[in-house]
Amino acid sequence: MNRVAVRLVLSHLVVALLGGLATVVVVRALTPVIFDRSTGMGQMMGRGPGFGTKQEVGTQVVAGRTEAIGIGLRVGVVAAAGFGVLAAARLVRPLQRVGETTRLIAAGRYDVRVEPPHETELAALADDVNTLGRALAETEARRTRLLGEVAHEMRTPLTVVDGYVEGMIDGVLPTGPEELGKVSDEVRRLRRLADDLSALSRAEEGRLALQPRRADLAAVVTAAAERLRPQAEDSGLELVVTATGPVEAVVDPDRVAQVVTNLVGNAVRATPPGGRVEVRVAPEAGAAVVTVADTGEGLAADDLERVFERFYRVAGRRREGADTGSGIGLTVARGIARAHGGELTAASDGPGRGARFVLRLPTDRPAS
Repeated sequence: MNRVAVRLVLSHLVVALLGGLATVVVVRALTPVIFDRSTGMGQMMGRGPGFGTKQEVGTQVVAGRTEAIGIGLRVGVVAAAGFGVLAAARLVRPLQRVGETTRLIAAGRYDVRVEPPHETELAALADDVNTLGRALAETEARRTRLLGEVAHEMRTPLTVVDGYVEGMIDGVLPTGPEELGKVSDEVRRLRRLADDLSALSRAEEGRLALQPRRADLAAVVTAAAERLRPQAEDSGLELVVTATGPVEAVVDPDRVAQVVTNLVGNAVRATPPGGRVEVRVAPEAGAAVVTVADTGEGLAADDLERVFERFYRVAGRRREGADTGSGIGLTVARGIARAHGGELTAASDGPGRGARFVLRLPTDRPAS
């Protein structure tokens, strides 16, 4: 039984005891007075002291006691009601403040906060409401930032396309294959951004379309990594792929390959010529662990979680001239991992000391 329940039970007991105590006190105090008044009235009617039969005396006692109990009950009820009102007000006031704050938050006032009351459970409720307000404020800030970031990401290719097309219309630029190829590159960049935003939306809403089936993760990861070997070799990098035997699990092979492609591609872009990118797959206590490690620019401690934020790019985490991507690949990759019931994390020994991205996928449960 939690503390609020205990307090409510104790409050009811106190109300009952207070009412009963008030009743007893009033009855004990008024019974002699009422009895004396009754005998006094008898004397006034001509009956001498001590006059009256035993039955009359008993009747007077019962009448006096009954009247005293009635008055005592009324006093007890009033006292209990007064104490009950105070106890209820003490409990209701914090709940009213929580309700008012919740309504303000629902109206968009994410900066309001509830002052925690003294009661532990009510204080916990107030903290939960405050946490909700902060989370909604952060979500709104991310939404606003997302709109600005999407506009920024679209502005550059659109500006390039507009400049080339306008130059071609004015006759300043020729309409040869090279110029049209540059326009085509920017159009593909916009299409990729649209596709990534669509995947991001589905990932954040938990609507990623998975087609799970039993597959060998070692084979899936190896094939995905090997597809990027030409890119790694062109960049002067050593790509090493290591798989510890077959690792079977119920996953969506295409989605897992998408994650591996993103991780290896990021590692290639972040590693200078002469470096090394290593991909390892191994079973580990009911899970398959895929590790993509590089000897590139590494990550600062503050960036280990921020790299999974949409459009966040780490300064220096790419080679000069390399394709920067849309900036939301890791966000989508983590969404895919979590849709499989797994997780994607980042680790690094610090800037300039490489980075490791670890994908853990359960092998004993189907993807959701």
